[in-house]
Amino acid sequence: MRSLRKTVLLAILASVVLVLALIHSWPTRAYTTVDVWQRSGSILERHLEERLPEPDHRLGNIPFHVRDNVARGQLNMISSHACISNDPSSLLARNGCICEGESGGVNLPFAQLLFPRVSAHPLHTAFEASDLEEMKRRRAKEYKSFQKRSQTPADVLIIAEANNPLQYPTQGVELRPLRTIIIPGLALHDLPRDHYSINFTAMLGTLNVAAEVDGVKIKDAHDSVQQLLPNLNRQLQFVTYTNTLFNPSTADTVQLETEGHQASFSIKIQHGVTPKLYNTGSKGEYNVSALVTIATKTFLRYEKLQNLIDSVRRYYPTVTIVIADDSENPQTISGPYIEHYIMPFGKGWFAGRNLAVSQVTTKYVLWVDDDFIFTSNTKLEKLVDVLERTTLDLVGGAVREATGYTATYRQTISIESGEEDGDCLHLRRGFHHVIQGFPNCVVTDGVINFFLARTDKVQQVGFDPRLARVAHLEFFIDGLGSLHVGSCDDVIVNHATKIKLPWTSQSESDKTYAKFRYPPASSDATHTKNGLLFFKNRFQCLTHN
Repeated sequence: MRSLRKTVLLAILASVVLVLALIHSWPTRAYTTVDVWQRSGSILERHLEERLPEPDHRLGNIPFHVRDNVARGQLNMISSHACISNDPSSLLARNGCICEGESGGVNLPFAQLLFPRVSAHPLHTAFEASDLEEMKRRRAKEYKSFQKRSQTPADVLIIAEANNPLQYPTQGVELRPLRTIIIPGLALHDLPRDHYSINFTAMLGTLNVAAEVDGVKIKDAHDSVQQLLPNLNRQLQFVTYTNTLFNPSTADTVQLETEGHQASFSIKIQHGVTPKLYNTGSKGEYNVSALVTIATKTFLRYEKLQNLIDSVRRYYPTVTIVIADDSENPQTISGPYIEHYIMPFGKGWFAGRNLAVSQVTTKYVLWVDDDFIFTSNTKLEKLVDVLERTTLDLVGGAVREATGYTATYRQTISIESGEEDGDCLHLRRGFHHVIQGFPNCVVTDGVINFFLARTDKVQQVGFDPRLARVAHLEFFIDGLGSLHVGSCDDVIVNHATKIKLPWTSQSESDKTYAKFRYPPASSDATHTKNGLLFFKNRFQCLTHN
């Protein structure tokens, strides 16, 4: 009788803890709904920096007050020393970030589940102290090279000064390398003069006119036009720019001036993006077999893999399944619409993802783990519909565990700018907003290992093969800024049970799998992940809850 009472009390206690955990984790933020549906040279930089208006020092003595909801924490914008809050949700960009988690709290069972605290992980600890300075030097060199490759004069700040009579485009002017365009929007506002002139200069090309207007004198076909204002403005409608120096993915800065006034604007010089289109067939219901390829990576777990294949065939008998396999003694996996690729033993998780995705030829790729099981709730048509009708690149579903718990693993990812030591990476549970028209779907930055994505976008981001067995969010970190990510909780795949009964023995393959899949926290796998975040992504710190 006493044993029964203890069992009942423990069950009640466990139930209370779970209820509290659910209440605590339930979203308290009032999320908005947003419409994301589809709609029909260093010399130049120095020149532009020199033209930035000098700050008016007379304004320095005017007091100001920082709003707490704009800049959380103390922020001194005048002093060279600033005490900065490490809250990544602060609205103002700051000069640096600090690696600091939350301290304190109550040390009780399930405390982290009920009241998750933010932890901070300095990433430089992945390296020995004797190697750290050399790693920082090499990282700084690579980062400088990356900035040179990724930034153009179009990224330099250009300010259109007030009361400038010159009218010109500030953004949006592009042309193909070595081509010619008419520059839109050029004009000169009325000034009390009898004679008007405008001079033009460019560095990577020449300026000319596509037509000549009566009453306008073109002093030099590449430099200036002048004369009466109405005629001059008509002539400005025919000014052309021709790129003469082949250097795609850059920008030229055109400078124009009239008496006492100057202005600059950028012209992007780049190839157009070559479209990669897929024939989705006639309108009507989505042909999943023509749109979607299922990709998975397996390692030793052939029984679970076969269960996955059998469940897919029950609902999608003609969808192609691509399998990447790095088992030591690979077994034959054959059948209609199955592609089985053998890799070197233990090559790794992300290397297998790369291989599998590289063989996909359909518009979309569905990533699944090899121990998932399709059910009647695994409606791929719903995920296809979301991608077809929104601007999203990737949409995750939900995974139901054997215990009945359903997970989406939604994560928001933000990067806080730092200084020489690198930036700070912040991972938080949650999402940004609900998608209009899809009440079960939200926009987020990272999702669970069950997602449908545009094949070309996944191939563009890629999976770092150095991440062998323990990785997932690293793909979304690399894709931040490239991938528009969503998550829907009404498309569900089941997860094969991982519960081991006490009287069942573990097979040798299970033991080998566990050895690779679950390395200790202090293993080389963890150091590899932190080292890549530190060097490749130039982070100094990772915080997450």
